Amino acid sequence: MSIPTTERRGTALRAVDLVKRFGEGETAVTAVAGVSLGFSRGEFVAVMGPSGSGKSTLMNLLAGLDTPTSGRVMVEDTDLSGLDDRRLTLLRRERIGFIFQAFNLLPTLTAEQNILLPLKLSGRRPDRSLFEEIVGALRLQDRLGHRPSEMSGGQQQRVAVARALLTEPAVVFADEPTGALDVSTGRELLGRLREACTRLGQTIVMVTHDPTAAAYADRVLLLSDGTLHGTIESPTPREILAAMAGMES
Repeated sequence: MSIPTTERRGTALRAVDLVKRFGEGETAVTAVAGVSLGFSRGEFVAVMGPSGSGKSTLMNLLAGLDTPTSGRVMVEDTDLSGLDDRRLTLLRRERIGFIFQAFNLLPTLTAEQNILLPLKLSGRRPDRSLFEEIVGALRLQDRLGHRPSEMSGGQQQRVAVARALLTEPAVVFADEPTGALDVSTGRELLGRLREACTRLGQTIVMVTHDPTAAAYADRVLLLSDGTLHGTIESPTPREILAAMAGMES
């Protein structure tokens, strides 16, 4: 099976013949139907598709949050299908990062404490030079002592991004990361994610419905009825809109 990937710096994540069905018999629904994909290290990929296309299900499978009916997901050299619940939990904690539309910060902790929390939970010491680089890139230096209630939505989301990046995961999954932000703040955040790929070599897989957000990615994967409908390299908002219109017509 040929895996579509740029292979620029090795593969951070790949899926082989991935299938996810819900239910059984005549009422079964296939949400993901035989998808094979590869994601290179340092690559920013957006996943788009009409409502019900399977993009959220695909992200959950790739992130190890759900189990495929058949097929495999590989995070670097680890096959998720070979892991029990304990080892899968450890892998998600140490090698996968998450950025959600909801910021998911603990209100009683400062920004710095929220950023460091995953490392503290796993008993790992933070790399202070990397911490300072990420905090500087996200322009959070003057907010580290603030609690979430003392920060704007954009600042809180940047804290969530820093938290995801500091663990140096193989891949970060971003689920509608700008959905709760205004246009200007959302564009600033996307620029910071783009910079994380460029400066830190971070792989990011982002599910979004926004063509402007998707245009920050290196490529856009288009899903329809659980299958890969097409790929747009170096996308522009106009190209994405045209492709989406063609899928929905």
